[in-house]
Parts: sequence; structure tokens; C-alpha cells
Amino acid sequence: MWKGRFQQETAPAVQRFTESISFDWRLYKFDIQGSIAHASALGKAGLLAPEELQQIECGLKEIEQEIDEGRFPFRIDLEDVHMNIESALTSRIGAAGAKLHAGRSRNDQVALDLRLYLRHETDQIRARIAGLQRALIGLAEKYRETILPGYTHLQRAQPVLFPHHLLAYVEMLERDRERLADARKRINRMPLGSGAIAGSTIPLDREYVAALLGFPEVTRNSMDAVSDRDFVAEFLFGLALAGMHLSRLSEDLVLFASSEFRFVKISDRYTTGSSLMPQKKNPDVCELTRGKTGRFIGNLVSLLTTLKGLPMTYNRDLQEDKEAVFDSIDQIKLVLEVYTGMIPEIEVDSRRTSEAANDSGLLATDLADYLVLHGLPFRQAHEVIGKLVTYSLEQRRGFVDLSLEELRRFSEKFGPDLFTVLNLDRAIDHRTATGAPSRKNVAAALEAWNAILRERP
Repeated sequence: MWKGRFQQETAPAVQRFTESISFDWRLYKFDIQGSIAHASALGKAGLLAPEELQQIECGLKEIEQEIDEGRFPFRIDLEDVHMNIESALTSRIGAAGAKLHAGRSRNDQVALDLRLYLRHETDQIRARIAGLQRALIGLAEKYRETILPGYTHLQRAQPVLFPHHLLAYVEMLERDRERLADARKRINRMPLGSGAIAGSTIPLDREYVAALLGFPEVTRNSMDAVSDRDFVAEFLFGLALAGMHLSRLSEDLVLFASSEFRFVKISDRYTTGSSLMPQKKNPDVCELTRGKTGRFIGNLVSLLTTLKGLPMTYNRDLQEDKEAVFDSIDQIKLVLEVYTGMIPEIEVDSRRTSEAANDSGLLATDLADYLVLHGLPFRQAHEVIGKLVTYSLEQRRGFVDLSLEELRRFSEKFGPDLFTVLNLDRAIDHRTATGAPSRKNVAAALEAWNAILRERP
């Protein structure tokens, strides 16, 4: 493509070093889509005759079908997907194919392909996140009455409903969807027509091309358009954060499925065994998901590191963005697919979780609230209940096993009605503030989420 300037062939090692066709071939649909739109703009500018425009469009669609069917011979000596397609087109239709690259550079061409690709993948990933949300809501509905301990510092803290625990992850995933939707707005800007750096003297109608490709706006600065990868970094950040949320869910499942907790059972279809120990049932899906989060974060950091020292405008370093993007997309889609299948098959041992939640220490804050409602300042109430906890542990008896006389040694404000506080169902249902885990709140949240998710594709 640059033989007019060079007198020697590119060294074979350099060809292998600089090629990207081994991974950027997957942009082919978007490259062809962009080329057809660009050809239309050339036709509008009077640089392509109607019959040439038809030849180009038919030739590109023929190449697309061959790639779809795995029959297209990609060549490493042509470096990338763009030149492979253009070369094949020119060899098939002749001069019309050679005219196609007028007014554009590979710089704005690859920027366009990447934006089209990420726009598509953003929609795909957001749909898969919604699928996982549905799976979590389904499991929450199945075990809507199950109570378990909530944890802070991995120590039992206060009782919550199991669906409330799952709804926390539904909320996290919703923020991931929103974040990707917001990133999509900045992905959805059309860079074609920026050329290599300074546009073109050929009068191309960029707004016309944008309309053909479904972009609501065009980029405003040609230098920025070809060197901008902010939209890629923002997209990778969205995937890294989603991966982190999935890693936290994985950690909960690993713990809850352990013999020490035995709160949940993960289906045999989503666990593995040991090559040595016959009794083992390992939550490898959850562990791999935790591990893949390192890849999501690593891909983001890799891109940011590549970008940090680049001068204006396009530099070949930017070729390194593709593999990070492709890897993160492949892995997040796979994780979401696996989890959407695994979650509905999880079994919860409600008896076991209820036993754990019946630890009377989980109602220590409720007792402090009781004292506050009877006129004691909270800090004093906190101290009183702290001493009561110590006494309860020393006596090896729960709060409910202590007599009123014993309890009144710690505060005269304790009355016979305090034993109504030491009831797990009452403790759950009295948590009525917005966002708290009362049965009424959780039921309303499940209903609201079901309505939201019914509206999503």
C-alpha cells in the first residue's frame, strides 16, 4: 500500500511484528459497513459513478459472506482487516475498488470500525447483564422468605432477607448497565472524514455518512478523532467494574457453598471435582470469575499505559488497543452467560441460614435502639449493650435466655416488652426505611424489578 515510497520489501519479521489481521479480522462486518457508507459519500461527491458504487457494494457484501462462511483467505502480508478487504475488492472489481480509499486514511477508518464494533458490543453486553439480573430476581423470588445473617468484616452483623442480599447485586449490575449506556453516548460519534490527521480536500459530507451509519453526531476535531481512545478506556473501565461486581458475588458464593457455611448448593453442572480427592465439589466457575477480574483490570491498565505518553496524533501504539478490548468483551460475555445459567440452579438451605440468623447477638443493635426509644442517648445505649454482650458470652447464653432481672442490672430502662424485640421476624419487619430489608420493602422491590426487566429485550 506504500510501495511508491519504498524501494525494498518489508522484512518478514517486521510483517509478523506489525500485522494485526490475526485479531482485528473480527472487525470485518463493521469495516464493510463503513466502507459502503464511505462509497456512498464518494458517490454523492461525484467521485464514483452509480455503476461503480453498485460494484463496490456488491463486491463488499460478497466478501462479507465469504468471511461469514470461513472461506475468505486472509493474508498476513496485507497487515490488517482493512487492507485485506480492500485488496480483495480491487482484485475482483478493478478500478472502482481502487477508488474506494479516496478521502480517508486507515487512521479514521479504524477509529470508525472500533466505534461501530463497541456500539454493537455495548448493546450485547447490556442485554446479557439484564439476563443475569433476571436470574438473580428469579432466585430471590424462590427464596423470598429466607433469612440469613448479613455480614460486615465477614462477621455476623444483622439479619436480612436472602432476596435483599441478592437485590444488592441487582443494583450493582444496574449501575453497570447505566455506566455502559453512558459510555455508549461517547462511543457513538462518527470520526470518518478526519483522514490521517487533517481531513481531506475532497468534499465529503460527513453528516451524510453519520446518518447512514446511525451516528447522531460527528467528531469535531480531526486530530482528536484519529487519536482518541478515551471511549475505549471508558468502555474497558465499565467492563472492569462489572467484573469486580461479579467477583464479589463469586466470593459470596464460594463462602456460602463451603462446608463451614453450607448456606447454598451450586449445581453439579456448574462445579467441578478433584483429580485426587473423590469427595470434592469445587466452585471453579466462581473462582475463575474472580480470577478473570484481574484480566479486566489489566486490560484497562494496559490501554491507559499505552495512551499516557502518546504525542498528537495517531501513533502505531494504538494498534495495541484491540486485543485488550477483544479479550475483555469475550470474557465478560462468557462470565455473564455462565452465571445466568448457574444462578437459577442454586439451592439455598433456608433452615441452615435461619439457624445462623437466630444468633441473638445479631439483635444487639435492636436492643440499643430499644434503649434509645426509651430515652437513653445512643452512645450510652451502645455501651450498655456492649457490656451486656460480654456478659452473655461469659454466661454462654443468648439474650433471650437471660432473665429480666439480669438484663435490668445493665439498665433500668429494660422492661418486659424488650423480649418482643428479640424476635427475628419482628426484627426484619421493623426495618421499614427506604432501602431496608423488611418483607414489605423486599416484596415491593421485587415487584418493581420484575416490571423493569419485563420491558427490557
